[in-house]
Amino acid sequence: MAPKINHLDIQSKLPEIGTTIFSIMSTLAEENKAVNLGQGFPDFSCDATLIEAVSKAMHQGYNQYSPMHGMSVLREAICRKISALYRHNYEPATELTVTAGATQAILTAVLSIVQTGDEVIVIEPAYDSYVPAIKLAGGIPIFVQMELDTNGYSIPWDKLKAKITSKTRLIIFNSPHNPTGSVLSAQDIAHLINIVSDSKILLISDEVYEHMVFDGQPHESFSGYPELAERSFVISSFGKTYHVTGWKLGYVVGPAYLMNEFRKVHQFNVFAVNTPMQVGIATYMEDAKPYLQLSEFYQQKRDFFRAGLINSRFTLLPTAGTYFQCVNYSGISDVSEIEFAKWLTKEVGVAAIPVSSFYHQTVNSSIVRFCFAKQESTLKLALERLTSI
Repeated sequence: MAPKINHLDIQSKLPEIGTTIFSIMSTLAEENKAVNLGQGFPDFSCDATLIEAVSKAMHQGYNQYSPMHGMSVLREAICRKISALYRHNYEPATELTVTAGATQAILTAVLSIVQTGDEVIVIEPAYDSYVPAIKLAGGIPIFVQMELDTNGYSIPWDKLKAKITSKTRLIIFNSPHNPTGSVLSAQDIAHLINIVSDSKILLISDEVYEHMVFDGQPHESFSGYPELAERSFVISSFGKTYHVTGWKLGYVVGPAYLMNEFRKVHQFNVFAVNTPMQVGIATYMEDAKPYLQLSEFYQQKRDFFRAGLINSRFTLLPTAGTYFQCVNYSGISDVSEIEFAKWLTKEVGVAAIPVSSFYHQTVNSSIVRFCFAKQESTLKLALERLTSI
């Protein structure tokens, strides 16, 4: 008789990972008919011209596998954009790969360069895919917490530098930053260059919100600094830029020696991504206005949402980029962030994400995150409910 196989035969590679907070809060929002300002995606449609471009590509026969590293027409369009914005000329054939969204790019990048026992510095609060990716690669996450004052969240560069050891292989950055809405400045970049310039440390720069930087400030892409570009994977997302998060299409750029390793993993992970969407997006990119005007588009939404909360019992934190607004609720309650988020969803009818969920160990600072990538009618309803507290 064959031996029985049950769950005891499986040793989880991520035993501490459960259902994400985003799924939990979205389910709770649906159950309570709450306005969902938790999960970060728009509730409005993308440009019809983009859909038409993808549909046209399908009708033109672009329905089979694309080349492993992406359609040349899209890779060339991306490189032209990066050259125009950040003055760095990547080679489309050897220094860019189109991916199935930014999260896949992050995982593949980590798997391609992190060996067992390597240390990877993670700046918290951090997007929730970073640490699982590191652990799947056999790496050891080393945590540095951002500091918060009246100017918002910032990286304590002295504390980050103190965490670097001979085992440090990689540091992961995210700017504009989810969940805090903070943005790296030129001074921050100078600190980083000073720290890594004489080292063999590699970098991942998660720049999916690159076109959402407010108040006339520039996005400081790692691509724009040769000292960083030579050691960095830089990742971006068409889903965020073009309001099509469900399409799961992004890209990664980096020097050829890094991209060569990336593609070794990519070809056995995804191999290739959606062909007609690549062709359609390449056509759509011929007009730069949709991404050049995106900061203004989201700044209007940010300002509308912030103005609506000015006279509420929440304290607004600075939001220099992204489509997220963090607030402090200590003037309302002293319960934990997860309990407050659940109460807000059930009793007030607005879903938010506790910022404590972006730390490897719970840090309760009485802060929750709202997403303002919503129609004005959605934001108005949410504001009516939030200002009633």
